[in-house]
Amino acid sequence: MGLFKLRKNKKFSYSPRHFNDKGEGSPFEIKHKFDEHRTTIGNYDLKAKLNNALADFKGEKDKVANRRILIIIAILILIFLFIIDFDLSIFFS
Repeated sequence: MGLFKLRKNKKFSYSPRHFNDKGEGSPFEIKHKFDEHRTTIGNYDLKAKLNNALADFKGEKDKVANRRILIIIAILILIFLFIIDFDLSIFFS
């Protein structure tokens, strides 16, 4: 009886036309664009991951960006406090 038999999948000999013009690597490999620049990828040790993440955060080139983010967060907090009508005079005597 053909009722309980599963159909076999068709097989195709597919070769992609457009991939890496240099011919290196597999066209079927899924890889993120910035993986080779990240230091936290590939280490499965939690301590090493945290150390690498902290080293990336404390990088010299990112100090301006980190300062800018902190300023933006402070301004947003002040705007939020102004919207909810928070009295800032409790901090000053």
